[in-house]
Amino acid sequence: MCVVKLRPVLKDYIWGGEKLKTVFGRDNGGAKIAESWEVSVHPDGASVCEQTGGTLAAYLADNPRAVHLRGGDLPVLIKYIDAASNLSVQVHPNDAYARAHENDNGKTEMWYVVQAEKGAGIYCGFRRDTNKEEFAAAVQDGTVEKLLNFIPVRAGDCYLIKAGTVHAIGAGCMICEVQQNSNVTYRVYDYGRLGADGKPRALHVEKAAEVMRLNAFRDETGSEDFESVTGGRMRKLTECEYFRCRELCLEGEYSEINCNSYVALNALEGSGTVSGIPFAAGDSFFVPCGTQFDVRGHGKFILTDSRA
Repeated sequence: MCVVKLRPVLKDYIWGGEKLKTVFGRDNGGAKIAESWEVSVHPDGASVCEQTGGTLAAYLADNPRAVHLRGGDLPVLIKYIDAASNLSVQVHPNDAYARAHENDNGKTEMWYVVQAEKGAGIYCGFRRDTNKEEFAAAVQDGTVEKLLNFIPVRAGDCYLIKAGTVHAIGAGCMICEVQQNSNVTYRVYDYGRLGADGKPRALHVEKAAEVMRLNAFRDETGSEDFESVTGGRMRKLTECEYFRCRELCLEGEYSEINCNSYVALNALEGSGTVSGIPFAAGDSFFVPCGTQFDVRGHGKFILTDSRA
């Protein structure tokens, strides 16, 4: 099996902007781009293999050991997000709740900040311990933001957002998100704005209250410092039961083989080649389990794999 270059699926939501066009050259026919689903087998948007023209989902069905030596489904969905305005305050369920109520996976996710405008930030969990009654009252009177933990961010910051954590990406943030392969979101607060149809967007407060963590936010990301590797520098961004993410600053040639797991490569900056295939900023690749790959040139990558 060989390295596969991917084409994304573009999503146009009301809070999207222009950065995915200007930074990564995405083209959505003139419409704003909120999300670019880069590495995806989800039925709501499966990315396409450039070499074959078929979907990544079809490729993995034909190559059952491409994800892991023991087989299995791709556990992640990787996307770029451009928040021109605040995303809704939302929460995702864990696996047990999502499979019982939504016929989907839960969603734990990682946010890597690609760009951040001055003063931009994210909401992660609550500033202090709260309870369902206080939260419900804040939803009713529009003061939810006062309960939330706001974190100013800058390019290179990374946060692990576990299932059940109330969160929102703030305006001015461009994010690389690695998440479980899921599309379940419970929206709990939307700043009173209207959707494309001129009506308030639906909220899911009751389900959200059943799954959210009500304690004060505690950062469990676990990012490490950069270490020298052949061809550049690398650091661990985060690791959980669903994925491991690393950041590679490429300054020459880097080579790797992962004998037990796939590797997804997301090029955030630079140019060069991935196993002989040219890359530019924004490009994404899937490396099947047990396949050696080499990256040559200069740039910055997010590497995602599974350590389970």
